[in-house]
Amino acid sequence: MQVAIVTGASSGIGRSAAVEIAERGIGVILTYGRNRQGGLDTVAAVEEAGGTAVALPLDLGDSGSFDAFRDTVAGVLRDTWQRDTFDHLVNNAGFAQPALIADMTEDTFDRLSRVLLKGPYFLTQKLLPLMADGGAIVNTSSNSTAAYGLEPGYSAYAALKGGLDVLTRYMAKEFSPRGIRVNAISPGPTRTRLGDDAFTRFPEVVPALVARTAFGRVGEPEDVGALIATLVSDESRWVTAQNIEVSGGYNL
Repeated sequence: MQVAIVTGASSGIGRSAAVEIAERGIGVILTYGRNRQGGLDTVAAVEEAGGTAVALPLDLGDSGSFDAFRDTVAGVLRDTWQRDTFDHLVNNAGFAQPALIADMTEDTFDRLSRVLLKGPYFLTQKLLPLMADGGAIVNTSSNSTAAYGLEPGYSAYAALKGGLDVLTRYMAKEFSPRGIRVNAISPGPTRTRLGDDAFTRFPEVVPALVARTAFGRVGEPEDVGALIATLVSDESRWVTAQNIEVSGGYNL
């Protein structure tokens, strides 16, 4: 059985990706940050879908913990799947803390940088020795990096996601000798807990987002999770170094 690692899977896009991947017959190691119960709920959702999952804590902003995390993953692979390797990595964990350039603090910028760019970079580096040839990596970016429809307050978030887009292409180049495919997905407005559960706290923003979306609604986590699962599957065996927007035609 193949095995995928999905970071930030205690809710939202990560949870949906974990369930969609499991429904394709792939085992899942999922990570959570502060929301342990959410991680356990995702395990339950995977098991309800007939799959197998293990939830592990991971602070993506603490790269010093990555060696220990890799060792834990190696143990889980042996104990749960009798394997020494895994096949796919979904770098999904992240957070947003909007601020205008005039108001951004260095501390907030540094935290965003550690989680959104440094984290995926060095987590991937640490996990590569455990990754089987011929697998796939999917990085969760954002359509906030687009040249149109810029929203004030997302300069740091979008700039770092833009760095992840470039990193995706370099990963695809460097890992191609091992047959590892690397792609990014860029969700548009999606009903998740990002931004401290902004959709719940500010429901008044939803009609404006719907009006700017060609398909007339905001995205749901399942819309994005389905594409992530497709990108790690053999259906996408000839696709690498791509960044696919998943927005229902936002700003079309």
